[in-house]
Amino acid sequence: MSRRICGVVAACLLATTTLSVSAKIPRVATDIGPIHSLAARVMAGIGTPDLIIRHGASPHAYSLRPSEAAALEKADLVFWVSEGLTPWLKSRLEILASKAQVVELMKADGTVELPYREGATFANHDDHSGIDDHSGIDPHSWLDPENGKVWLGVMASELSKIDPSNADLYFQNAAAGTREISETVARINELLKSVHGVKFVVFHDAYQYFERRFGISVSGSILAGDALAPNPARLIEIRGQVAEMGIGCVFSEPQFNPGLVASVLQDAGVNTAVIDPQGIELELSMDLYPQMLERIAKEIAACGEE
Repeated sequence: MSRRICGVVAACLLATTTLSVSAKIPRVATDIGPIHSLAARVMAGIGTPDLIIRHGASPHAYSLRPSEAAALEKADLVFWVSEGLTPWLKSRLEILASKAQVVELMKADGTVELPYREGATFANHDDHSGIDDHSGIDPHSWLDPENGKVWLGVMASELSKIDPSNADLYFQNAAAGTREISETVARINELLKSVHGVKFVVFHDAYQYFERRFGISVSGSILAGDALAPNPARLIEIRGQVAEMGIGCVFSEPQFNPGLVASVLQDAGVNTAVIDPQGIELELSMDLYPQMLERIAKEIAACGEE
């Protein structure tokens, strides 16, 4: 009888210990797929972050579903890019994630920031009809892999503050993720060697972080902003620029109507391809971030070489 009692007690103690360890795993919420991927890499073997903007949806204007709002309410830690990318999210975070530690990644030390581009071939970002941020800082900063590396370290540090018992694993995961990004960068540099100097037009001006890191040339964007459809005058302007500037390739994006690109090109004889700045056609996982960067490079290289 005493052995049976001891066995029951031991089982109860084991269950209690398991529950207490599980209870210490931080609940993490992230805004978009690439940030979810980075957080998942750091949390590998410990837990899985939640994604609060449906994979494939535009982050610039979005209505949270009940499950996504609940993920914010339960979060201990929230990682998001910036108010410039998701201006609507700031007020939701203040209400729903008031008890969480909220980390705006673009404010992290070491993050590369670039101002929006202006000029004849790029849209004026002062006119976003209240949709986008007016600070002048381009928020598409995850497309610079060096920022991805910085943010892995930030995530490991913030997670370790909440869950110090797993600090070593968080930092080991971040170091592994950094190596994976570096290996991806090396492959991208090889892929893009043959298209340096080729001129491209993109669907919207989201790629300058990627361009500057890898030395490629984007000459303009079709959309006048992140969420504004081009008007007829804009399409005429782009058609003229494509012809005058000797554009080699025009890129659309999977979440936008490809017919718009066709209407720009008509019979211009310019190559077209689809590039995906959020990896929405990739499986949501810790591998999405490096896969997304390499997939962009492969599409650019293929289109530029045709």
